[in-house]
Amino acid sequence: MKKKIINAFRRSTVFILISAFIVQNKALAEKTLQDSLSNISAKSSVLICADNGEIIYEKNAHDKMPIASTTKIMTALLAIESAQAKDIDVTITEGMVPVEGSSMYLKVGNILSLSSLAKGMLTVSGNDAANSAAITIGGSIELFADIMNEKAKQIGMNDTHFVNPSGLDDEDHYSTAYDMALLGAYAMENESFYNITSAKKAEVLFKDTNETVTYYNENRMLSRYPGCLGIKTGFTKAAGRCLVTCAQREKLRLIAVTLDAKDDWNDHEKLLNYGFLKMKALTLEEKDEIAINLVGGNVERINVSTKTPLNVIIEQEDKDKIVKVINLPKFIYAPVKKGQIVGKIKYYAGDKLIGENEIIVKNDEPLLKKENFVKKICKYIGNLFKK
Repeated sequence: MKKKIINAFRRSTVFILISAFIVQNKALAEKTLQDSLSNISAKSSVLICADNGEIIYEKNAHDKMPIASTTKIMTALLAIESAQAKDIDVTITEGMVPVEGSSMYLKVGNILSLSSLAKGMLTVSGNDAANSAAITIGGSIELFADIMNEKAKQIGMNDTHFVNPSGLDDEDHYSTAYDMALLGAYAMENESFYNITSAKKAEVLFKDTNETVTYYNENRMLSRYPGCLGIKTGFTKAAGRCLVTCAQREKLRLIAVTLDAKDDWNDHEKLLNYGFLKMKALTLEEKDEIAINLVGGNVERINVSTKTPLNVIIEQEDKDKIVKVINLPKFIYAPVKKGQIVGKIKYYAGDKLIGENEIIVKNDEPLLKKENFVKKICKYIGNLFKK
């Protein structure tokens, strides 16, 4: 017996020491990564959670700056949205090419789809593709810029102004690291955009020659960072090196942005590593049903529960501090239907609301039907015989 107690003590001691070691190492790793962020080369940068927009790290994130070819995130998105309505064929004309800067080498007379132009923008950063899509959709560069700015307002990019579709230098063409992070998160919600930017290559059919050309994605983060999903690189002499990156591990998706960075690839690795260590994605699922009083039904109580599991993003240190508050009335009136919303569960980490979920009725429950006179008499006589 004494030996068993000693062995149990040893095991518990080892477990405590291992746990303490893990916690200490994790804290040390986070501090090391946090210290590395002080060496971010970018003049402006931000790291946000794509799911809720929460800022995890920022450095001059709201400064208005040139954004080079990361502009094409917006241009490609608008081209893809137009193509989803109707993927028209675009015939390249003299007004569309040639264009200064990077190119997918379109020529006058080429015919390709609008979605193919988006592929050219998101792989080899084709300014000719951006120009051609802009003129096709807007009628002119100026009118397309108006469409870009209207879309920016819808997304919440309050410190952004576009004047061209490709990001060529212009003092009136600017954005911020934060606004570009919002744009990146929004664009990645579009499945077609996601499929193009996350692929290392894209095939484009030129319909005038019936030739398929393969374009290779210039974004190195796709190869060098595990979980990278794209998005877009950019460079001009005035803007410097610009980069927007999306990466995901488990259910946590992050967006990193750097503007005017001398070492953007390493900047993004530092930012993303810090984010994945600091934040955690949790699924909150209420497996137990709650009984609530029902008035006017065939039963006195009915079962309610959450409709679907809730995914939340929290800081690692808060994962054991979650508190739930259930908001339900004392009773509800029949009839009720399956799926009817009757309340909410709110989840807090400390004083911060991290998510809320609807509580719904699990099954139909009709209104209690009034018995007619004949049934009442029969029931009365039946009770007399029982007595």
